Amino acid sequence: MPLGLFVFTLLYGGMTVLAGVLAYKQVRLDIIFFDLAVESGIFAFLLLVVISSTLSQLYGTKQAQRIVWWGFLPLLIASLLMQLVLFLPASSEMVAGRADDLAAFERVHSSVWRVWAAGPAAYIVSLLLNVWIFDRLKGSGEATTIGLMVRGAIASALSQAIDSVIFIFLAFYGLFPILDLMLGQILAKVTLSIILVPFLITFGVKAANWLDRRGQD
Repeated sequence: MPLGLFVFTLLYGGMTVLAGVLAYKQVRLDIIFFDLAVESGIFAFLLLVVISSTLSQLYGTKQAQRIVWWGFLPLLIASLLMQLVLFLPASSEMVAGRADDLAAFERVHSSVWRVWAAGPAAYIVSLLLNVWIFDRLKGSGEATTIGLMVRGAIASALSQAIDSVIFIFLAFYGLFPILDLMLGQILAKVTLSIILVPFLITFGVKAANWLDRRGQD
C-alpha cells in the first residue's frame, strides 16, 4: 500500500468523525461583503473533499470511491460510542464536583442526534458526487497543475453546495429558520472552494507523492 494512500486514508477517517462533532456550532465568517452564519463542520468537510480528490487523482476514481464508502465506518462507530457514553451513568465525583460540565456535555451531545443522522446522508451524496465530477472533468489530455486546480474547485463547489442543502435541511429544519443558514453555507462553501481548494489539492498531491517516495526508501 503506498504510504501516501495510507496516511491520507487515516486523515480521511478522522475528518469524517470531526465534521459531525464540529457541525453543531455555527460560526460567523465575513466573506467579501457578506456576514455569513455557517456550521463549523465546513472546515473538516473541506478537507474531506480535498483528500478524496487527491486520492482520485493519484490512485484512481475507484480507490477514492472505496475510501468514501468506508468512511461510513468511523462515523458509525463514533455514533455508537457517543450513545454508549450518554447511556452510562456519570461518576459520583463528577456529579458532585462538576455538575455544570456534566449538564453541558449531555445537553449538547444528546441533542445532536439529527446532526449525526443528517451527516451520513449529506456525506455520501456529496463526496461521491465530488469524486465523479472531478474525474469527469479530467478529459483525455495531459494533466497540468492549472487543470488540477480548476477541476478541484469546480467539483468542490458543486458537491459542497449539494451537501449544504441536504445536511442543513435534515439536521435543523423545524428547529429554527434555516434559509439564511443554508444560503450562507452554500455561499461560504463555494467561496472557500474557489479560494482554498485549488491550492490544498495541489499541496495534497505533492504531499502524497512525497510520502510515496519516502515509503519506497
